[in-house]
Amino acid sequence: MSYMDDFRHLEIQLEDVKAATNNFSDNPIGTGGFGAVYKGELLLPKGRRTVAFKRLDRHYGQGDVEFWKEITMLSGLSHENLASLLHFCREGDERILVYEYAYRRSLDRYLDKASLTWTQRLRIYLDKANLHDPRKTQRRVLHRDIKSSNILLDDKWTAKVSDFGLSKISPANQTRSYLVSNVAGTFGYCDPAYHETGILSKECDVYSFGVVLFEIMCGRLCCEYDKGKFICILVQRWKNHYDEDRLDDIIFPDIKQQISQESLSTFAAIAKRCINRDPKERPNMDEVVKELEVALDHQQNSKQHEAKVAKTPPHRFIDEEFDHLKVPLEVILLATDKFSEEKLIGRGGFGHVYKGELSLAGEQSMACFKRLDRRLGQGVAEFLKVISLHSKLDLNSKRILKKR
Repeated sequence: MSYMDDFRHLEIQLEDVKAATNNFSDNPIGTGGFGAVYKGELLLPKGRRTVAFKRLDRHYGQGDVEFWKEITMLSGLSHENLASLLHFCREGDERILVYEYAYRRSLDRYLDKASLTWTQRLRIYLDKANLHDPRKTQRRVLHRDIKSSNILLDDKWTAKVSDFGLSKISPANQTRSYLVSNVAGTFGYCDPAYHETGILSKECDVYSFGVVLFEIMCGRLCCEYDKGKFICILVQRWKNHYDEDRLDDIIFPDIKQQISQESLSTFAAIAKRCINRDPKERPNMDEVVKELEVALDHQQNSKQHEAKVAKTPPHRFIDEEFDHLKVPLEVILLATDKFSEEKLIGRGGFGHVYKGELSLAGEQSMACFKRLDRRLGQGVAEFLKVISLHSKLDLNSKRILKKR
């Protein structure tokens, strides 16, 4: 009995594929490392269904090995976050894989779209991260090509992981397992340590996960191009901004206002750990899932709190006990030269911080002015919380300056 007998039920005829794709005459809906992808309809046991046909193009470097690997890997797997393999075709030189069709295509198409909210981005990535040893077997799948273009989205924005042609299998019941292999993957997403040594481990996929996390947060791909020509990889720049507490400079501007500070801090911290240069310092995927769940909880709780605040009349927040701390805006503008760059001394989750001289108790003193920037996710609630907390700690020494 041939091993092919195990997959015979998945095989379809080339004439059916050509009929569904109009003999591949229509423009492909995408192109990847395997080849062009076409959309079409097939008559399946449950009725007509829209599917995606991945047609092997050997010029891209993949071939029969990747074709059969995809079939053997996915034919026995069933998981809501896997792009399901439905059929395959092999006639002559043709090698075609047939998948369920992802109506919203791939994640990379939405990174720079304001319509994809921060909460949606968190949920999509949680879907991706939850795909971890789906059969709970003794096998560990090392994908080797995790990137935003390999994360497909269905009509409900559920993430579907695709393209397992480059994947490897290692034991899952060991603390650490390594494989030595020819380096494969996509430039920018590939773990630098793997690229240098050829030593493949589960931490290599964690690195790629981290790159996609930053892409979700920054609203752009990890590589920069100009007129189709490669310029640079942005990962190191993103690392530097995190280390310098300058995340506000790289966050996708159209979602800044949506993000709560707690959610951003949790998300950015786990993303940074994933792309640690030392593989041993990276988290495992269970940790990533837990931290993303915390980030999502922070975001949802923040939205509920904001809704309650919005329903409360503004005058409820103004308490006479804080009147003595108020400073007119014109005084602040004078002290900071109208928030000039020369007076800027730092940035944080609340906004920019400026220095300036202020008359306190009849004497000129140097003071710091934290100016609220709502695009970073904080607002009136956080502003008033700081006033209430610090004024009660030491009313004589704390001066919280109100900007109107």
